[in-house]
Amino acid sequence: MKPRMMTALACSAALFAGAAAADWTKSKYGPDDQAGASNLMTPAKVMEAMALMKTGTVISIGRTYESSMPLFGARVFGLRGTGGLAGGPLGQNEVIWMDDFLATEIGQVGTQFDGLAHIGIGGQFYNGATIPEVAGSYGVKKLGVEQVKPFFTRGIVLDIAAVRGAPMNAGEEISLADLRAAMDRQGVAEPGEGDVVLIHTGWSRHWITDNATYNSGCPGIGLEAAAYLIERGVAVVGADTWPVEVVPNPDPNLAFPVHQEFIAKNGIFIHENIATERLIEAGVSEFAYIFSPMPIKGATGSAGAPLAAF
Repeated sequence: MKPRMMTALACSAALFAGAAAADWTKSKYGPDDQAGASNLMTPAKVMEAMALMKTGTVISIGRTYESSMPLFGARVFGLRGTGGLAGGPLGQNEVIWMDDFLATEIGQVGTQFDGLAHIGIGGQFYNGATIPEVAGSYGVKKLGVEQVKPFFTRGIVLDIAAVRGAPMNAGEEISLADLRAAMDRQGVAEPGEGDVVLIHTGWSRHWITDNATYNSGCPGIGLEAAAYLIERGVAVVGADTWPVEVVPNPDPNLAFPVHQEFIAKNGIFIHENIATERLIEAGVSEFAYIFSPMPIKGATGSAGAPLAAF
């Protein structure tokens, strides 16, 4: 067995063995909390992030939503126009207008922000919310994305592809040593409480050009790196991949365990399919991350374009 896999499996066993001892169903933000790590967005974090805005440059790090993008499983993205004018002309000024209709998993396609009702463990979700308390026919009854506070905070992007010397491949796990090597190489300080960490793997090279490969798996962080980010108190972790974590997991008995550690246990949000290459191409490692989830009551996640200002 390779040393990296041994480390991952050992960390996996330790985390899951400790789950029974620590009651993950009780949030540190209080028994009624539904905002998770967005509670860490304070005026101090805003001021810290503003200090990183040195050139006045703002870029979107969200991808264009289109029907040709990779979609997980049987998810859909269907945009329909009216096929002509939706109305008008009206008035002497002859106003006319167009409408459209979108059918999709609103927070689970394209650049997607996972909310706290998206992932659970067994019969419970974040802060101990049970399936009957959360599940609803017309959106979730608890932990909806409308509860999440806007983000304006320090962000860092870690170029793991550069650390590895090449774009990464499916199933390659990003270790804590990789994260530290990227920080040293790029000269950025460790993430702090309320920060956002984005990970660049190079996997976006398959976006739209080879959707089958893109969806087949991906490189990403494992439980070892996740434990470090949890300990550092980050608010959001994102990547240029569809699940942020490594797929397939080194432990074949586990399915998306990092999602459970981040979202269900710690209220840390996951931002998937981020266009991290735009930051890498701009030579930016540290920036202000700005994102406000769409306040759709009862939604399990959010579409939208996160911004990087530097």
